[in-house]
Amino acid sequence: MACDLVVEIRSDASDLPSRELLQRWIEAALPAARSDAEMGLCIVDEPESQELNLRYRERDKPTNVLSFTADLPAELNLPLLGDLIVCAPVVTREAAEQGKTLEAHWAHMLVHGTLHLLGYDHINPIEAEQMEALEIDILASLGFSDPYQPAVITAHT
Repeated sequence: MACDLVVEIRSDASDLPSRELLQRWIEAALPAARSDAEMGLCIVDEPESQELNLRYRERDKPTNVLSFTADLPAELNLPLLGDLIVCAPVVTREAAEQGKTLEAHWAHMLVHGTLHLLGYDHINPIEAEQMEALEIDILASLGFSDPYQPAVITAHT
């Protein structure tokens, strides 16, 4: 499965994953049945994330990932999935708060957002359970632990 990924960086963050990792994590979320896909990924800072979250979700705060599906008529049969907007500072802060590696949280956010572009959601409990199970499986295939389990932090003496 290959994804034609357009990446735009509008963030001052210096600890962003490589383009190769971004591509790998997104492609891991795409079903094997898909022969091709196209999508955009824009990495932003908090002011832009907050503005987009307010405009499109009526929530006046920055958020980790926003997904905008292409919503094209099926008869067009185009591989365009849509766009992800990821707020680098929020992802960094959440990783630290959750005791996860930055890489693991980035992978989770990209898998999560890509699944949204594929039509998965977590509005009701049944859909949330299905989406979370899929995320856990995809992340495990990439070598990451369950993102919904609290991180175990051990103290060194």
